[in-house]
Amino acid sequence: MTTQPTDAHRLRDLARLRRVRDRIDRSFAQPLDVEALAQGVHMSAGHLSRQFKLAYGESVYSYLMTRRIERAMALLRQGELSVTDVCFEVGCSSLGTFSTRFTELVGVSPSVYKRQGEAAIAGIPACVAKDVTRPVRNREAPATEPDVG
Repeated sequence: MTTQPTDAHRLRDLARLRRVRDRIDRSFAQPLDVEALAQGVHMSAGHLSRQFKLAYGESVYSYLMTRRIERAMALLRQGELSVTDVCFEVGCSSLGTFSTRFTELVGVSPSVYKRQGEAAIAGIPACVAKDVTRPVRNREAPATEPDVG
């Protein structure tokens, strides 16, 4: 008896993972957790977590937060909402967690990003601005050097 998954099983899992990723992309502002996402594709939470990380290189939670931060960046650049309002608008329930994750991905706090954001993309088409301002994943935002000048 073999314990290796068959090709058909792997393809079925990949299709399920794409459905989870699509659901996150579509519903990032809704309350989502791994358990609910797993139930939606008839997988266990543990299996979903392992397979998602294997397929996409990051955890379900990390992917969800990246989507939320991307949307938050766009809202902050528009400048119409406060940082707190943006936090709740993108589906985060904790301002502290939102600010910490935003800073990890973007390299600056949400309030600094809001102040700098409008000027940084002035005159750039929205489709280009979205690509240029996409957050870095997996805590890869460059550390800012202290100004010793």
